[in-house]
Amino acid sequence: MSDAAQQEQIDQGVMETLRERDHTVLSKQINPIDCTHNDIIELLAQYMALSEQDNDELFDDWFDNLNKEQHTVLKVFEVYRGQYEHQN
Repeated sequence: MSDAAQQEQIDQGVMETLRERDHTVLSKQINPIDCTHNDIIELLAQYMALSEQDNDELFDDWFDNLNKEQHTVLKVFEVYRGQYEHQN
């Protein structure tokens, strides 16, 4: 399977998860990642701080230099955040 097809499949799984509020698919993506709790906290702190600034170029440079696992963590974070922000 090509990288583009695999990414499309992951993105489709994320959308299904958003609709169903089932975190199983996301857990399968995030649990095998080899990182510490501190790594995740640092990544999310950087993400929040840089995304709140007006310097898009700084954010884009930082984001473009993340590895695949870090991108996965941020995607999962955004899915969870979106679910909690839209709970009523």
